[in-house]
Amino acid sequence: MSDTPSGLTNGDGGAPPQEVRIQVLGQYVKDLSFENPGAPTNVAGRPQIDLGVDLQARRTEAERFEVELKLRVSAKAEDRPLFLLELLYAGLFAIQNAPEEIVQQFLLIEAPHILFPFARRVVADVIRDGGMPPLMIEPIDFAALYRAKQAEAQPGMQTVV
Repeated sequence: MSDTPSGLTNGDGGAPPQEVRIQVLGQYVKDLSFENPGAPTNVAGRPQIDLGVDLQARRTEAERFEVELKLRVSAKAEDRPLFLLELLYAGLFAIQNAPEEIVQQFLLIEAPHILFPFARRVVADVIRDGGMPPLMIEPIDFAALYRAKQAEAQPGMQTVV
């Protein structure tokens, strides 16, 4: 059995497998739109809030990826629009030595999980700065969204994550 410089082997006498490395390189507001036709009215009661979530991931270089988390929040009270907020929050990630299925799961489950608290803070701050009570979006189950997209893409096949 031949030893590697670190003294480890992979069982076949070869070099040990490369360690998977994931790094957050940056995160940023890519696009932000806020329409506030309901200001400066006082809202009596609880407004109807609609939330839409979309994810996009793309490779920018060999081992670099950009993940975009798009949040669309609209509010109405008594059939009057109060506000509409659209946020495109993105992160840049470096992923090395990972199999393609791991990369995909990271980009569509873990990366948005990392980005979400920051995007949620932007949403709350903008809505508050627009004169409305701040909105704290409930945590999103990105793993469930991933499984639903996989099932939708491959009808009749069960996806195991």
